[in-house]
Amino acid sequence: AKFEELHIMVDVEIRLDRYDRVYFPGETVSGVVIVHSDSKISHNGIQLQIEGSTKLCLSAKSVGLFEAFYSSIKPMELLNYGITVCSAGKIPVGHTEFPFEFELRPRKNMKLFETYHGVYVNVQYVITAQMVRSMLSKNIEKSIEFIVKNAVGGDKDSLVHKKKSKVQFEITPQSLKNVQKQNLKHLFDFRITGHFESGVCNVEEPFMGSICVQSSKEEIKSIELQFVRVETIHYEKHEIREATEVQNVQLADGNVCHHFDIPIYMIFPRLFTCITTVCDAFTVEFEVNVVVLFKDSHMLTENFPIKLVRIPTKFNF
Repeated sequence: AKFEELHIMVDVEIRLDRYDRVYFPGETVSGVVIVHSDSKISHNGIQLQIEGSTKLCLSAKSVGLFEAFYSSIKPMELLNYGITVCSAGKIPVGHTEFPFEFELRPRKNMKLFETYHGVYVNVQYVITAQMVRSMLSKNIEKSIEFIVKNAVGGDKDSLVHKKKSKVQFEITPQSLKNVQKQNLKHLFDFRITGHFESGVCNVEEPFMGSICVQSSKEEIKSIELQFVRVETIHYEKHEIREATEVQNVQLADGNVCHHFDIPIYMIFPRLFTCITTVCDAFTVEFEVNVVVLFKDSHMLTENFPIKLVRIPTKFNF
């Protein structure tokens, strides 16, 4: 944030003590407000506002249905408090730092959800520094987002055990759920097998597994892994649910060799992913789709729900 008044240049910057700006509930967030000025200036105080909220975002697909009760659902204010970093006075020429710190605690009866940017649900935490000027001068503001992560919930040993359980799958014409039995005779034969390392996935680690084309009478054009978020908004007796693609990873291109294990390796994108979250107001869940595109333009999609948890590792992505 830069301010220019009669050729006086003032720049305000917020710098946190962690380069990745990641914090867990209960931790102390500390940093400095830095003021750069090429001249001595007066001010009426420097204030810090810390805000965290869960907001509902209007989706183009839901216009009409969602608008019916969108205005009735207010943002959930998870935290909101202010800090006086510096009282009124003067700031000298050059580089001046004002330290601050606060404990990351939610409001009473509230819970700090993980930072998440979705289609319907947006959870964001922001620090805003404001230098208050005189009535004839414009206040100077600077904002910065910091990331909140939640530690593993529930029994860690139980989650680790579940995480070690592989998910085996087999895709054949008979296993397809949306194909009626009388139409099976029109489908060509294929058999695709594979596995995921677990259906309970640690967001700090890659999603891994393998897929293998055992047989197919039609040539394959492409094999892809689609990562999908499923957001549900609850309001009184109403419910809106939408699944949207987060990312798509191509596993194979062209007619792959049969009986050959193709590795699956996907990194969960941070801001668009959070641990599986279920609360009264909304739900955020995740799925993966195995998508196989054949040369005759037929496409098959097999859906697998997954649960995301957070178990801290030595090397976090």
